[in-house]
Amino acid sequence: METTRHFTASVHVVHEGQVLLHDHKRLDLWLPPGGHLDRDELPHEAALREAREETGLDLELVADPEDITSETVRQLPGPRHFQLADIDTCGDEVGHQHVDMVFYARALGRDVDPDDGEVPAGRWEWFDEEALAADDRIPVDVAEIGRRAIEALGDG
Repeated sequence: METTRHFTASVHVVHEGQVLLHDHKRLDLWLPPGGHLDRDELPHEAALREAREETGLDLELVADPEDITSETVRQLPGPRHFQLADIDTCGDEVGHQHVDMVFYARALGRDVDPDDGEVPAGRWEWFDEEALAADDRIPVDVAEIGRRAIEALGDG
């Protein structure tokens, strides 16, 4: 079986010491906003677009500053994590994977009002560190990255 790979970007959105996740109906898991990169879209742009469409929140991407530039090169905001996720498996074989670039962003407010309607506002919830650890529908990697995002971005 040939494995196909798609590039995706996801965002752990933090506000006042909590991270925002949605109840993914098909997978029965709590996941952060994110999705596939559009043709010719940069990863950080996709991350902000997907999060904005899915949550309606105004966001500030938080990335470590880089200063390596030249006349032909500019530095892009880098993801905090870079992951390979198996999406479609059949026995020991993997048919589809996502190469996910995980970003952190600070929400400028808390009121979720999705633009795209794909995930209704009622399926979004804010989780603090304790709640991340307590809910068994939050994948281990999502909980750990959520904890790290809260730690990195603080209460602001």
